[in-house]
Amino acid sequence: MRMSPGEKIFQAVNYLILALIGMMAIYPFVYMVVLSVSTAAEAARGGLNLYPRDITLTAYRMVFGNPEILTGYFNTILRTVFGTIATLIMTCLCAYPLSRAHMPHRKALTFLVIFTMLFSGGIVPTYLLIKGIGLIDNRLVYILPVMLTGFNVIVVKNFFERVPNSMAEAARIDGASEFRVLFQIFIPLSKPVLATVGLWTAVLHWNMWLDAMLYITSNSKQVMQTFLQRIVIDDSVEMIEKGIPNPDLLAYTPDTIKAATVVITILPMLLLYPFLQRYFIKGIQLGGVKE
Repeated sequence: MRMSPGEKIFQAVNYLILALIGMMAIYPFVYMVVLSVSTAAEAARGGLNLYPRDITLTAYRMVFGNPEILTGYFNTILRTVFGTIATLIMTCLCAYPLSRAHMPHRKALTFLVIFTMLFSGGIVPTYLLIKGIGLIDNRLVYILPVMLTGFNVIVVKNFFERVPNSMAEAARIDGASEFRVLFQIFIPLSKPVLATVGLWTAVLHWNMWLDAMLYITSNSKQVMQTFLQRIVIDDSVEMIEKGIPNPDLLAYTPDTIKAATVVITILPMLLLYPFLQRYFIKGIQLGGVKE
């Protein structure tokens, strides 16, 4: 179908606006990458840099040479992996019965799930609860409080309701239990929505730092985002420098250290998203709408 001149202009303007928005979104990360591999002299020049003029990996060597950073990175990976797995399992176990029409008091229970999305207990009551159940300075505090959320349950529940009930009935006739129906029929058919919820949860765990600041007192149990907050916001790079004997002061600046820390913190999530993108889009479309 041929477009009129006005439609062509409108489309060109749309492309231009989207391109500008894309550049505005991408450039901060590009700048961080360029700054992180720049020498101290190049970093001091400042300006608009799209590529490094003088490359050095000193900032990365210093960041990865610090044992506290490596410990925080390891704790963040453990938190993200086990927290995401726990959330997916608990969400499926909660969403499956709520998606079945024969579930007694299903509407009331669904309302209670939605009700938890409307109110928050607040920081002080939550802290007292965490302290009361013995999770202060315990790595389980990273996983248990956010293991189940009402929003995830509703999204997965809506997706489960789209699975043909005849498949579950056929499995029950053959003697399958409800757990077998869930894990062998519903979950394999729900990869898009589970990938979506998994990505949301992984990003949540990867970026969380407030719970570590409130509930964790040992440096050995801190996550990467806590150290990132100290380095970037508190403007403290001494924790990086103290682990490096005789550092080359001409090869880095505090800004290059900060940039390197930001890059290694962001990069894993950027690498994960392309593998889950097709599931992510389909999961939002199917899990967020109830027919």
